[in-house]
Amino acid sequence: MTETSIEFFFDRNGLDRNSAESLLRNTLEGCDDGELFLEYRLSEGLVFDDGQLKSANYDTMQGFGLRAVADEATGYAHSSELDDASLRRAADAVAAVKHGHSGVLSDAPVRSNRTFYSADNPLVEHSFDRKVDLMKRIDAYARAQDDRVRQVSASLSGEWQVIELIRADGFTRQDIRPLVRMNVSIVLAQGDRQESGSHGTGGRTGYSLLFQEDQWQAEVDEALRQAMVNLDSVPAPAGEMDVVLGPGWPGILLHEAIGHGLEGDFNRKKTSAFAGLLGERIASPGVTVVDDGTLDNRRGSLAIDDEGTPTSCTTLIEDGILVGFMQDRQNARLMGVDVTGNGRRQSYAHMPMPRMTNTYMLNGDRDPEEIMASVDKGLYAVSFGGGQVDITSGKFVFSCTEAYLIENGKPGAPVKGATLIGNGPDALTRVSMIGNDMALDTGVGTCGKAGQSVPVGVGQPTIRLDGLTVGGTAT
Repeated sequence: MTETSIEFFFDRNGLDRNSAESLLRNTLEGCDDGELFLEYRLSEGLVFDDGQLKSANYDTMQGFGLRAVADEATGYAHSSELDDASLRRAADAVAAVKHGHSGVLSDAPVRSNRTFYSADNPLVEHSFDRKVDLMKRIDAYARAQDDRVRQVSASLSGEWQVIELIRADGFTRQDIRPLVRMNVSIVLAQGDRQESGSHGTGGRTGYSLLFQEDQWQAEVDEALRQAMVNLDSVPAPAGEMDVVLGPGWPGILLHEAIGHGLEGDFNRKKTSAFAGLLGERIASPGVTVVDDGTLDNRRGSLAIDDEGTPTSCTTLIEDGILVGFMQDRQNARLMGVDVTGNGRRQSYAHMPMPRMTNTYMLNGDRDPEEIMASVDKGLYAVSFGGGQVDITSGKFVFSCTEAYLIENGKPGAPVKGATLIGNGPDALTRVSMIGNDMALDTGVGTCGKAGQSVPVGVGQPTIRLDGLTVGGTAT
């Protein structure tokens, strides 16, 4: 199935659209906002490990979420049963939120016909046998490159999601969202030492790009390169030092340490380290950060958010000045500002909240080699793994999965066990040089907040941060 009609959900489940819309109008009368969110999702995940298929999962999910918003309170009910009886029970449950409240329904989202991805279903693009054969080829290719290869793991995942939003004012909007991802992980052994490397790619496209030989071989080559680097790594030193962050995926530090603090709900509730600083300098001159949900085929891109608002390119920090936050409808209304198209939810079973899409720092004017040459002794961080952030204080700890010592302005020995420790608002003021090589990540980002996970993108150019604390393992 590659297309949907306006009656996709109602034809499939025997629902009556007129009855559902009438029930919605009655339920949301006197509320400030709300909607009926319908979702249908097909998903698959295949894992190939050490020469054989280890798992193949397929799932079909559908349901609805009904939301009623009265001032700061929200009533929400959801069900996997798409029938009139379930809708009526949900309506009875959420109607309680408007008790004693008399509001006027907020204006409907602006309509837009923009699209940033195809509606085609990637799950039917290639047969199961072809997918398994691709992972066999990945395994064989990896093992042929180096006789130190001890383990090869490959995975493919994809989904095809259809959503529809219906409001009490008659507004309806559908969106069809594909998403695919490939990951390759390789373990190398040398003597008594084993190290791993991994790489992945994906986006809101079909599988065809991943099936191209030069594409999947590039993923294997990169995973293998990382494992080789790790085999040669030495324990990381600790202390305060100048740090150079590479382009692309290191933007995950920007996403976590700074991005979450610029979401509207945290600032309305004044629990963000950035609360009350709108219009103030919070970063070095030259630092400009945007959240952009309109990039073609990117993992974090959406034609509309999960409230029906078209996504946009929202400037958050401009030349070091805090100029905006990411907003869903409820927080934008309560803060008296424009909605930005950042209302996102994991599924029909979750309420929307302000979330990032593709968050990245814009280019500066320095050559990356010039930035590297400016550091006499420090750390060059190329890739990150896990991390922890406290939104209220802005404090963060991030683990480097690929990093090098900088010695006399050049990358030196690779290091293992390096962590970056700091404070988001403070780290922004330590940016002293910004490269001209901005890159986005390869399409593997997933963001968690309040128990919900959504796909996102990150990016940045090469940047230099002065005097950042580095945790290490060297004795």
